[in-house]
Parts: sequence; C-alpha cells; structure tokens
Amino acid sequence: MPLRDLLLALLVVVIWGLNFVAIKWGVAEVSPFLLTALRYLGCALPAVFFVRKPAVSWKILIAYGLTVGVLQFSFLFTAIRLGMPAGLASLVMQMQVFFTMGLAVLFLGERPRPVQLLGAGVALFGLLAIASEHLGAATFAPLVMTLAAAFFWGSSNIVTKRAGRIDMFAFVVWGSLVPPLPMLALSLALEGPGALLALGTISPAAIFSVLFIAYGSTLVGYGLWAILLGRYPASLVAPFSLLVPIVGFAAAALLLNETVSLLEYAGSGLIFVGLLLNVFGPRLLVRARSA
Repeated sequence: MPLRDLLLALLVVVIWGLNFVAIKWGVAEVSPFLLTALRYLGCALPAVFFVRKPAVSWKILIAYGLTVGVLQFSFLFTAIRLGMPAGLASLVMQMQVFFTMGLAVLFLGERPRPVQLLGAGVALFGLLAIASEHLGAATFAPLVMTLAAAFFWGSSNIVTKRAGRIDMFAFVVWGSLVPPLPMLALSLALEGPGALLALGTISPAAIFSVLFIAYGSTLVGYGLWAILLGRYPASLVAPFSLLVPIVGFAAAALLLNETVSLLEYAGSGLIFVGLLLNVFGPRLLVRARSA
C-alpha cells in the first residue's frame, strides 16, 4: 500500500476514534434520538441529490437503515448519554466482529474457523471482566446497551452482505434516508417537544459534534473506507479498524479526562487479543501449514 493510501487509512482510523468523543459532546446537549435523526439527515442531504441510487432493492436499503441507524446508533447514543465512557464504547463496539460471525453462521451458512472461535472466546472473557467492574454500577445498563448497538452493527453487516457488490458510498447515503423520520417520531414521543426546542440553545461544541458525526465520521470516513476497499483486498484494509479503539481511548483520556481501571485495561486487552486472533489467525495458520 503506497504512503498516500496508508495515510488515508490512518485518517479514517483517527476520524472514527474521535467520533466517540464527538458523540459524548453531542449527547450532552442533544437528546440521543434527535441526535440520531440529525446525523442521518446530514448524511442524506444534500448528498442524495448528487449520488445515484445503488443497484439494490428498497427492502435492503430499509433493512440497512433500520439496523444501522434506528437501532445501532439510538442504542449507542443513549448508552453514552447515560454514562458509557467514550473510550470503552469504542472498544466494546468492536464486538460487532463476533456478532457478525455468529449471524453469518445463522443466515449465510458460513462456518468460522477454530482459531476465530478461540478469538471470540477470549474476547468474551475480556468482556465479562469489564462487565464485572460495572455490576450494580450506574454504567452496567449503558454497557449492555452498547453491546446491543454492536449486535445491530453486526446485523447491518449481514444486510450489507446480502446487498452484494455495490457502490457502498451510495448505499450509505441512500440508506440514510430511512432513520430520520422514525427517530424524529421516537424523539417527540419519548423525549418530548422540549428536545427539539433545546436545539435553539445548543453550544458551538454541540453543533460541531453533529456536523462531525454526520459528515466527518459517516460521509468522509465511510467514503474513504469505500475507496480503499475498492483498491485493495478487504483482508488488507479491514485490520486498520483494530486501531480505532486505541484512538478512542487516547482521545477520551485527552479530551474528556476519562480514566480506565486496571480490570478494564485487562478486559480491553483480552478483547483486543480476541480481535487479533479473529483477523490474523486464519492467515497465520495457512502460512504455517504451507511452510
């Protein structure tokens, strides 16, 4: 991979890592359901007028919009609003890798390799270690909600695989048409009209957060990611996402003064080892057998 594309991959990692800090700033002033609606409204407009609809059915687009927008981010934003640390959220969300693997077994007939199952087991042990730190604490419910968000991210990955080989940037843009109306309706029903009225008094930091989440994280991040996936094998590009939690933890420590306990460090390390086994384990076994 040339230096230019390597820098693009690292830029995406930084954007996605900073996104969790931006979410923390955003939900401090904007209600979670409304923030989700604004995120996808920004993703869809005005891009939908300039990007051709991808060659996929509306059924797939709606399923993608519901899983990734209505469900994934409403759970994630609510979890962070209720106290889920931004750095820890950036790591726990990577459990989507294992949810995707399990759902692929159920719906796509795929069979994970033993080393990937080992990786899932190690990551689960790490997650249980983190959960034990939060049992009975105010952050236990947000932790469970973050896991739910990771599950729906995995679900959206299965929908994306069903869509086949299409223009992923266009898929993200057109799929973004789905969440705004349901999320606005949920915001009015559950958060009340005061959530909308509060937009008139939000700070510049919250405005920046909404813009960064919509345009930086989604359109720029996913756009560059799609370009890289178009140029190189997924096996070369995908491992860069393992760096996102590192940026997330560092950004949360520097910008939010978040601290991590020793048990959380240990659990996070196990999740990271599990992810490494899942991504690199199969290839290392193939190389070892051919040596």
